[in-house]
Amino acid sequence: MQLLDLTLPTPQENLALDEALLDEADEAEGPPREYLRLWESDRPFVVLGRSSRVEQEVDLDACGRLGVPVLRRSSGGAAVVAGPGCLMYAVVLSYDRAADLRMIDRAHRFVLDRMADGLRGLLPGIARQGTSDLTTGGRKFSGNSLRCKRRYFLYHGSLLYGLDAELIARCLRMPPRQPDYRQGRGHRAFLTNVSLDAAALRAAVIEAWDITGPVTSWPVERVAMLVRERYSCSDWTFRFG
Repeated sequence: MQLLDLTLPTPQENLALDEALLDEADEAEGPPREYLRLWESDRPFVVLGRSSRVEQEVDLDACGRLGVPVLRRSSGGAAVVAGPGCLMYAVVLSYDRAADLRMIDRAHRFVLDRMADGLRGLLPGIARQGTSDLTTGGRKFSGNSLRCKRRYFLYHGSLLYGLDAELIARCLRMPPRQPDYRQGRGHRAFLTNVSLDAAALRAAVIEAWDITGPVTSWPVERVAMLVRERYSCSDWTFRFG
């Protein structure tokens, strides 16, 4: 697995790069191409899941007043807020690792157990809860989602260590689907930042995966195409009202 620790200038480009890495791996011939990518936006934004309904999950008026853009990713799950204090990670994994990774619940379990094992030395109370959450002390600090293709899948998510909880509460409505362990808690009571700095969090995530070296090139042209044709288009972002 190769490491790409790269934050591009805009949220749109960063979302596009995760998808481009998946597409490139799935289309390539030869031995498996697996990636771990880390990035962190210098500005807050909301990102919807692929099938999220905007009005159900996001307070557009509040986002407009706060100057927080709303975008949509290619993977499933509910809307999240990202920005400074939120480390984003993505892994592109081959199904050659294990046949049962084609089962969605197995893919969630495989990646989140690996992440939890990597972070447990720093977060002794870490647990996998719900479908795709990591928690500490019963509060969520990591939400995750995936997208599957023919030979590979993309698994990516957020790791909160310093994101403004008030901003999350103002931008997001209560999600229409909630895990049982949430018990109806609002965003402020349900979410938490872990007491780690960015460097320690990065190092733990990298340690959790079998890194063989750095990525030496990334799909620049495909990212530009995806930004132009999808991630900067309101028809994509607001396709589900």
